[in-house]
Amino acid sequence: MIAEGCCAPLVAAPLTAEQAVDLARAFKALGDPVRLRLLSLITSAEGESCVCDLTAAFDLTGPTISHHLKVLREAGLVDSERRGTWVYYRPRVKDLGQLSALLATPGLAPA
Repeated sequence: MIAEGCCAPLVAAPLTAEQAVDLARAFKALGDPVRLRLLSLITSAEGESCVCDLTAAFDLTGPTISHHLKVLREAGLVDSERRGTWVYYRPRVKDLGQLSALLATPGLAPA
């Protein structure tokens, strides 16, 4: 889970050791193509996404998708709620916003 009060853009202030550990977990979770795509599917859905719909979007087994979703959940990027047989996922907008703010580099143009 991303530390409370995180984060000023990297160009504005250095990270504390604790912030770096928390953020590294989130970025590591996003470093896998399957997890990045899962997060994209979850955040682009209106409201929430059923695991049944997420699994159908991949040529992977259900347990593999569940593992990737668990990593995203443990990194604080998504929340989940079980309803009967299915689990529904929604983005943690505040934490995703903090990641985005961290990478914001005002005044720096892309190369």
